[in-house]
Amino acid sequence: MELTVALVFLVLAIIIALSAIKIVPQGREFTVERFGRYTRTLKPGISFLTPFVETIGRKVNMMEQVLDVPRQEVITKDNAAVQVDGIVFIQVMDAAAAAYRVDNLNYAIQQLAMTNLRTVVGSMELDEVLSQREAINTRLLNVIDDATGPWGVKAARIEIKDLQPPPDITAAMGRQMKAERERRAVITEADGEKSAAIARAEGAKQAAILEAEGRREAAFRDAEAREREAEAEAKATEMVSSAIARGDVNAINYFVAQRYVEAFAKLAESPQQKTVIVPAEMSALVGSLAGVGELVKTIQGDGPPPQLPPRARPARSAVPPTEA
Repeated sequence: MELTVALVFLVLAIIIALSAIKIVPQGREFTVERFGRYTRTLKPGISFLTPFVETIGRKVNMMEQVLDVPRQEVITKDNAAVQVDGIVFIQVMDAAAAAYRVDNLNYAIQQLAMTNLRTVVGSMELDEVLSQREAINTRLLNVIDDATGPWGVKAARIEIKDLQPPPDITAAMGRQMKAERERRAVITEADGEKSAAIARAEGAKQAAILEAEGRREAAFRDAEAREREAEAEAKATEMVSSAIARGDVNAINYFVAQRYVEAFAKLAESPQQKTVIVPAEMSALVGSLAGVGELVKTIQGDGPPPQLPPRARPARSAVPPTEA
């Protein structure tokens, strides 16, 4: 009998200990109720309750949670129907407020996100909706964060997960994108042709400049050559004039022989000439050349010019023309 009573007291002691000792895991918080009324919140770790008086009310998840926003059809400002869905990242900051100020917290936040997503997207045109997702996310975050503040919840982020325009609008957007790319290609090609034309014109300009500079340089060299030739001719004329002044007849023979040879060379170089007439007085040419030699020797030796006896005029002889 005493053993049975001891066992009963042992079981009651174990039950009382289990109801009085509570261990809260990390990332969770428990609310404590006394006769159904909230009194305090248990933090992670071990805690003690008053047996048969205090009980655990709600077990609240304090970690960041991800909630899906169901897909819905939204009419934009320009009457385009789009399919939109998203996700919301929330974190409970006050366990008591999240437990006792709203019933079914996750469902409430989902419905709040859906209604505000419809409101924000409906106030924008389709082009803005497609190009300004970041602005939509920011507006939704501000609205939902303000609405969930009294519930002890912090909305960390909200993102539009998918946005699908109608098929006909999608096809029109595809054609528009194709036309835009073709326009850019045409502009790029035109710019390339323009650059090539400019490069060709610049090259032709440089070529013309170089050619003109070449002609100028050639003309300068030709003028310089003619100047030197004129100087040499003047010097030769001066020397011959001095020789003539001293009574040297070979100077006269030098000029005659020079003109004789030049005329004969021009006669032989004529492209229209098929025959060459060789003059019979070849001895005169030889004599002129001999006179030139004597003149040169005289100039080199600085001696008196030799006096040559007058030559007899040779008789002309007819020589038949020879074929060139």
